[in-house]
Amino acid sequence: MAGQFPEALEGEIRAAQESIAAGAEARNLDAIMSNYWHSGKLYVFDVYPPRAYIGYDAFRKDWRDFLAGLKGPITYQMQDMYVDTDGRYGYVHVIEHIVGTSTAGKPVEINMRVTEIYRKIRGKWRMVHEHASIPVDIKTGKADELSR
Repeated sequence: MAGQFPEALEGEIRAAQESIAAGAEARNLDAIMSNYWHSGKLYVFDVYPPRAYIGYDAFRKDWRDFLAGLKGPITYQMQDMYVDTDGRYGYVHVIEHIVGTSTAGKPVEINMRVTEIYRKIRGKWRMVHEHASIPVDIKTGKADELSR
């Protein structure tokens, strides 16, 4: 069934993804969170401890803390995005590249692999599950920069 639906549905999911990136660059927490399921059942594995955020409020706090830890402009780019849907559920896998400056004045650059599950709720795509990870070089134990 996947891939048989109009490209418009995939475009709606892409627009949600772009809204999150634009919201991050604008530091607009409400714009970011408008794309997530406002439920205690939202489940997110993030790259920062505690690594699992259960519920909308917990993940909203994670985003708020992340934005508060950066000063100045934020760049949020998405690369190699793939979107598919069966009309009820959709999924995305994407590489996200975030650049900014910490409140201590140090450069911040994050490359993440992200997989997201969307569900059509009351006519709008809402993210119901997200899994973000940073690959680790097993030999060094350090984050492995993703090639582009």
